[in-house]
Amino acid sequence: MSTAVSAKDLTKRYGKQTAVDGISFDIQAGRIVGLIGPNGSGKTTTLKAALGLIPFDGELSVLGFDPRTQRDELMKEVSFIADVAILPRWLRVGDAVDFVAGIHPRFDRAKAERYIASTKLKHSMKVKQMSKGMIVQLHLALVMAIDAKLLVLDEPTLGLDIIYRKQFYQNLLEDYFDENKTIVITTHQVEEVEHILTDLMFIRDGKIVLSASMEEIGERYIEVMVPADKVNAANALAPIDQRMVFGKSVMLFDSAAGVSRAQLAALGETRNPSVADLFVATMKGTYA
Repeated sequence: MSTAVSAKDLTKRYGKQTAVDGISFDIQAGRIVGLIGPNGSGKTTTLKAALGLIPFDGELSVLGFDPRTQRDELMKEVSFIADVAILPRWLRVGDAVDFVAGIHPRFDRAKAERYIASTKLKHSMKVKQMSKGMIVQLHLALVMAIDAKLLVLDEPTLGLDIIYRKQFYQNLLEDYFDENKTIVITTHQVEEVEHILTDLMFIRDGKIVLSASMEEIGERYIEVMVPADKVNAANALAPIDQRMVFGKSVMLFDSAAGVSRAQLAALGETRNPSVADLFVATMKGTYA
């Protein structure tokens, strides 16, 4: 399996502020990776570096290209959806499709038209007549129709209601993704992408604090709903986080610390934590 993105000691500073702090990671081709972090954690800066939009220190290879010196070649292989879809207010839907078809050799007009047909967009509509959600839909239709090896999605469904968000991710799997393409997603709506991710990276204060495949996470982290009479025994096993649900303690354990599933099963009902719960525990700073 080839490597789509490889970073070594990637660093980005804005004056005295360090936005990305010497991170190293590899993203394999054919994976769907969630890059998750709170506002100001460095996730968007990391994406901008990978796209050659900002200078940086360290080493970064994207699809075999150096974003600093080979951006023109790189962008022929990449599609990018930013968290804010910026399109001219005078632009009509039909003109937007014609424009992208004329400048990008890998644009599939038929695919864009199919996506547009599933919305309330009309070819004669101007951007200034559209709601925020409709502008996002047009932007998605244009970018998703480009046959790119790497798709970078920075809060791609911001402004869409839940129906269209679900439809977007369904289209992503059915009409876009295959083993030759790689997708990197940042989103605050982690519960909506959890089912499509193959890998997960948590970033906090410019550092990667968790990087693993979803299979590894499923094996490593265990949640236990502990009744009151077993709380002391559970605490003795050093949970990395706990919260109360319906009067019971829900404790999160990291099996890498030496606790076994058999031990935890004796304390209460066990289950795999959601990505959202794992994220919250991580951002509390209870472990790194």
